[in-house]
Amino acid sequence: MSDRLWGYVYLALAMVLVGSTVVASKIMGNGLPVFSATALRFAIAFPCFLLLMRVFGVRLPKMSRRDWLLLVLQAGAGSVGYTTLLIAGLHLTSAADAGVMIGTLPIVSAVIAIVLLGERPQVSQLLAVLLAGAGVLSIAVQPAGGDGHSLLGNGLVFAAIICEGLFILLNKRLQADLTPLALSTVMTGFGLVLSLVPALFETPWNIPFDSLAIWAAVYYAMVPTVAGFLLWYAGIARVSGSEAALFTAMAPVSALVLAVCLLGEVLNGRQISGMACVLLAIAGMGFLAKYKDKMRG
Repeated sequence: MSDRLWGYVYLALAMVLVGSTVVASKIMGNGLPVFSATALRFAIAFPCFLLLMRVFGVRLPKMSRRDWLLLVLQAGAGSVGYTTLLIAGLHLTSAADAGVMIGTLPIVSAVIAIVLLGERPQVSQLLAVLLAGAGVLSIAVQPAGGDGHSLLGNGLVFAAIICEGLFILLNKRLQADLTPLALSTVMTGFGLVLSLVPALFETPWNIPFDSLAIWAAVYYAMVPTVAGFLLWYAGIARVSGSEAALFTAMAPVSALVLAVCLLGEVLNGRQISGMACVLLAIAGMGFLAKYKDKMRG
């Protein structure tokens, strides 16, 4: 296969793994307290990233106090905030609902940039926001008594997406030039520190041992976090940024398929229509970015 085609394969696999974090988080939330599950994930992933930095000869650059503070804020939002809110939300709502909302990350990130950075919105972005918003509303507000659907749970999952969007925003404010591997290592390290203290207050050693939840945490740390990182950056090195953006649409699809196959969840019309809206929004933004790249070229 050509180098570009291999890039597509790597990106697709990376996004499938991202979608699988929804199922892993659901299992973790059913057997572990949220901060304990989060700390366990980072405790496993952090040494792996340190090893990768050593293997590839990556070092941290000299950074100002401002950059270190931004990194701590990033870890609090994108690492701890995202993981804990996602796990807490999935304890209340279905993985299929969460899968749809995870697909809105590119659109949520664009909205945060418009609101907080003052970026000028384009018509295509506004249409994507409206489409994604319709998709989220269709599954966030379920009829009373809907099985496995919780307005609070869906709200917590969406708050997790906002945290991840803030992570992307804060990353744009960094002055230091961190490689993706260095940034991932720092985020997991700070994430471990920030989640470890509240995890101790949960006294996880007094909770009955749940082997499935532990294995889910191991999987989350080793496969989507570490292997997913390697796959994504191997893929993005072979294709354009606009092409890579299109593959983010595979994450919510993967989450829905795995929720049905592994958790036995049943999709309803609202979830299917919500997914369609989110995928159209992502595709619209992706194809527009690709068109702009082509025009510049």
